[in-house]
Amino acid sequence: MKLIRIHPDDNVAVALGDIKAEEELSLEGMSLTAAEDIARGHKIALRAIPEGEPVMKYGNPIGIAKVNIAAGAWVHVHNTRTGLKETAAYEYCHRSYPAPQVSPRTFMGYRRPDGRAAVRNELWIIPTVGCVNSVAATLVRENQHLVTGSIDGLYTFPHPYGCSQMGDDHAQTRKLLAALVRHPNAGGVLVLSLGCENLTQEQFKAELGEWDDKRVKFLVCQQTEDEYALGAELLKELADYAGSFHREEIPASELVVGMKCGGSDGLSGITANPTVGRFSDRLIALGGSTVLTEVPEMFGAENILFSRCESEEVFGKAVQMVNRFKDYFVSHGQVVYENPSPGNKAGGITTLEDKSCGCVQKGGSAQIVDVLEYAEPVRKKGLNLLSGPGNDLVSATDLTAAGAHMILFTTGRGTPFGAPAPTVKISTNTALYEKKGNWIDFNAGSVAEGEKLDDAGDRLLDFVLEVASGKKTRSEERGAREIAIFKDGVTL
Repeated sequence: MKLIRIHPDDNVAVALGDIKAEEELSLEGMSLTAAEDIARGHKIALRAIPEGEPVMKYGNPIGIAKVNIAAGAWVHVHNTRTGLKETAAYEYCHRSYPAPQVSPRTFMGYRRPDGRAAVRNELWIIPTVGCVNSVAATLVRENQHLVTGSIDGLYTFPHPYGCSQMGDDHAQTRKLLAALVRHPNAGGVLVLSLGCENLTQEQFKAELGEWDDKRVKFLVCQQTEDEYALGAELLKELADYAGSFHREEIPASELVVGMKCGGSDGLSGITANPTVGRFSDRLIALGGSTVLTEVPEMFGAENILFSRCESEEVFGKAVQMVNRFKDYFVSHGQVVYENPSPGNKAGGITTLEDKSCGCVQKGGSAQIVDVLEYAEPVRKKGLNLLSGPGNDLVSATDLTAAGAHMILFTTGRGTPFGAPAPTVKISTNTALYEKKGNWIDFNAGSVAEGEKLDDAGDRLLDFVLEVASGKKTRSEERGAREIAIFKDGVTL
């Protein structure tokens, strides 16, 4: 099969493999001749599309024809423009779909004293200010001998903030870092400060709230003669504590999984993203939780999500989240639709609507139970929306701060980064999986080759439970652990 039409209302199909000019094609009983070469993941017109008419994909408008487009023609940026505007009206039309039937599942994880589950038992060093990044890196390098027994690793997460910030930026840095300290995958945390930064230790402790002093230690570098010696002592104490935890059987209902895409292509919304959506529906059916972010990559596909908000209250919060992000763009003098990257376009994504309709496929068909602010923790079982941008590192860090035990990251072009939480890379096409085996953990490209989405979703659920039980992701094997903090204001 060379083509797929995603929805019966679509006037374009997507090439599942490269198509040559004059190639004779068939789809759903119709015959079509390709007018030109069309690359895998790109779109072909199934019929003539007059200038000004919507281009339909996923049963949704993904753009408007800039010129008359002939049947068999390549449909892309040269002949299609966005239809997005800065404002839109939303109406709550509730829809619900049956949940899949899934037998109870478990994983081998760690049980924390507060009752939370974890999938890793690591030691983390959290710098409260960028000035101590090098100290944290040295402490990690010189104390790797502590990674033994049930301790899975020792990591730090450098960043440039914690000082010279004001207002919301300062508050978001404080909130994000405190959320990382609370993350259950960290069996022990050393909070590392300089001593003169804006983000004072007193502020940070107030943001953190209650903590277990066996699990969380504090070090202010300006207040000690030798921060490396004291840091090593504190890490040893934390290792002794964290080493007392061991894996045990835990119900899959306690998992929280973040969902993200990056380096997307024209197959993302056909293979990998709906595979993640099938997984999400299955985990939720088991009683677990999933988290979807990338708000700008909901623009143009909001109604696909909003109709599944479980109540008008949740719908109102979702609309507010989207409108606030649109206002963020406008306040900076930017349009809301300049999102697809050069790599996205090369892979077949034409407009932001095209990208968004594929992106939201990761949300499956479950009800949306809550809408969370940036770095706000998951409170409800089910599908959650999380406020955050599309940027890969910023949104993956946001998902970790919200409490995601791991992140499923779909990609059509590949990327080597890893979030603080285990980051599972899922390829949209088999060629990427075969080319970048050192990056990619799971191949969803098989869906384009005939695998049923439900089978791929089952396979992904099995894989997630393996990772939750200790299987390392490719990014973990390379030690790829990074954070990025959302910033919008002045740097002093």
